[in-house]
Amino acid sequence: MEGASWSDDEPEINQKGTGVFIPNLEIIETDNNEVENPISIDVLPDDLHERILSGLPLSAIFKASCVCKRWNQIVHSKKFTLKDANFLSEKTWYFMFTSSTEPVGYLYDSGLRKWYNFELPFMVHHTWNIAASRGLVCFMDDETGKVMYICNPITREYEILNIPPSPGFPVYSALAFSVDQSKSKYTISVIRSMQASDDFLLWNVSIHVYDSKDETWLAPVMGTMQGWRPGDVSVICDNVLYLLVFCTRRNEAQYFHGLVTYNLDNIESSMGILKDESVISAPCALTCGRLMNVQGKLVLVGGIGKANRPGLIKGIGIWVLDGRSWTEITRMPHKFVQGFGELDDVFASSGGGDLIYVQSYGGTALLIYDMNTRQWFWSQKCSMHKKFPLEIFSGFCFEPRLQFM
Repeated sequence: MEGASWSDDEPEINQKGTGVFIPNLEIIETDNNEVENPISIDVLPDDLHERILSGLPLSAIFKASCVCKRWNQIVHSKKFTLKDANFLSEKTWYFMFTSSTEPVGYLYDSGLRKWYNFELPFMVHHTWNIAASRGLVCFMDDETGKVMYICNPITREYEILNIPPSPGFPVYSALAFSVDQSKSKYTISVIRSMQASDDFLLWNVSIHVYDSKDETWLAPVMGTMQGWRPGDVSVICDNVLYLLVFCTRRNEAQYFHGLVTYNLDNIESSMGILKDESVISAPCALTCGRLMNVQGKLVLVGGIGKANRPGLIKGIGIWVLDGRSWTEITRMPHKFVQGFGELDDVFASSGGGDLIYVQSYGGTALLIYDMNTRQWFWSQKCSMHKKFPLEIFSGFCFEPRLQFM
């Protein structure tokens, strides 16, 4: 927890849930004018202390841990953290950061609709691959450090793993991450693609899978894609690996996307050559596609390009995969598209729980879609500002948890 900051972006002293306040205890006088000792909260058993603390918002729980030694011990006890799923909000939080020399950013609590100054335990760059599941976030620096971090941003605990060696120099890398709390384990998938022909039609693909129970990387699964190129977008949903691919054939529609699947319950040594009939077509021509696991379903968030200027987005759609078909859930209303200014052909988007977040790389405006209420709405304004014209903003969402696994 050392180094973490839970200071409010705009402190509101009287706002409920922003801190822990204990009323002043009064001195009680008896009929004999004898002064009795005040009743102390310390006389309460630990179970009642736990119930008091568990009723607080998560940010207030960490503030409460600084009130006294006893509360600090309770908040960090294994018994208390194992209960956190019962009282913590299921709404995901969003961490926004920029190209900085410090691992700092702003954390958005979607339940209280508040931003907090927040610091990660290590530096993260916007070019890194990032995937989250059940309170843990996986960060992969595949270009320089060749390492990945498995981190709980709330408690600041993390593990470091070595990225498996690549059979060649990868042009694209995709990261997927899934936590199985019932088995106290997590699964990581790293997909690497390497150009195998000068005409960009043939690509070699390797899938590397890590199981935390065995603490080892399995032998890579090798395969070839002809006419399709893997990208850097993948996700694990119900132990099935989904990868977004791009058509590389000439005379095909521009920005043509597809989806391929791989069952992680039945890992084989080779995938062979990808067949066209195994590719699930995208719902429409997209400028940008993002895959995510929301409400246990595979969700695609994609930018829809303008007819005369395909590099600019005229709108953003959300689809859910049903078998091999896509069901459209919504399209972003035009007033929200205008609220971003002019969106580029790519944008940041992540989702979990019931919420989907959309953010432009060029600014701090954060738009949220609630899959339950089927409503779009803006987050509270973040006080992070641009320091130079080409500064890039990014972010990711995760479920707040008190335990590492």
